[in-house]
Amino acid sequence: MKKAIVLLSGGQDSVTSLYWAKDNFDFVHTISCNYGQKHLREVNAAKKIADMAGVQHEVIELPRCLVSNSPLVSNTKLENYSTYDEMNKIIANRQEVTFVPMRNALFLTLAANRAAYLSIDNIVTGVCEMDNANFDDCRATFLTAAENYINISLGNDHRESATWIKIHAPLINLSKQETVKLAQSFDGAMDAMAYSHTCYAGKYPPCGKCHSCVLRAEGFRLAGVDDPIFSRDTE
Repeated sequence: MKKAIVLLSGGQDSVTSLYWAKDNFDFVHTISCNYGQKHLREVNAAKKIADMAGVQHEVIELPRCLVSNSPLVSNTKLENYSTYDEMNKIIANRQEVTFVPMRNALFLTLAANRAAYLSIDNIVTGVCEMDNANFDDCRATFLTAAENYINISLGNDHRESATWIKIHAPLINLSKQETVKLAQSFDGAMDAMAYSHTCYAGKYPPCGKCHSCVLRAEGFRLAGVDDPIFSRDTE
């Protein structure tokens, strides 16, 4: 039986990655992290989506464990943008202000802990290189390094009976437009997408002005698909 741990934040990319995992593995266990983020609504979204997908789900409680000036975990003001082009011009190649140092490294470490405990040798994450100018821990080079440190830490690099834990990032080379198209190819994914939460402001309906909201809207626009988050029947 092929088994995988999926890092399920509750956002657009993690939902797509969850349904990719369901299509590629026989057993899926999902984890979400409460790390004190202001947009905690995403954890409740992850619970709902895991239930819709019919997979196991666990919330790992890490409140206020990550210290940063990121608006996600501090009182720093969240940047707003009127358009996708304006956002790109303002951010350019600088690191996005919502970046939380070592967040993805921590999440992958926790996923590896659960993988080792549950005898699972695959971890699935929704990170993508599209965000690499803004989030340095969403790059393939980081995932390669993370996979190495995880397996070295567990002794999988030298024990004959050990199984190498593989990190999968099915969206790593996809644009947001391509991610929408991929989600459409999986049964149930777009229904679950309606209950995903991306807005960094933690609002529903989404604010439409934060970095994450603008990226999501542009992806659905280019894909020629209506975002189902606006047509769901409950908050």
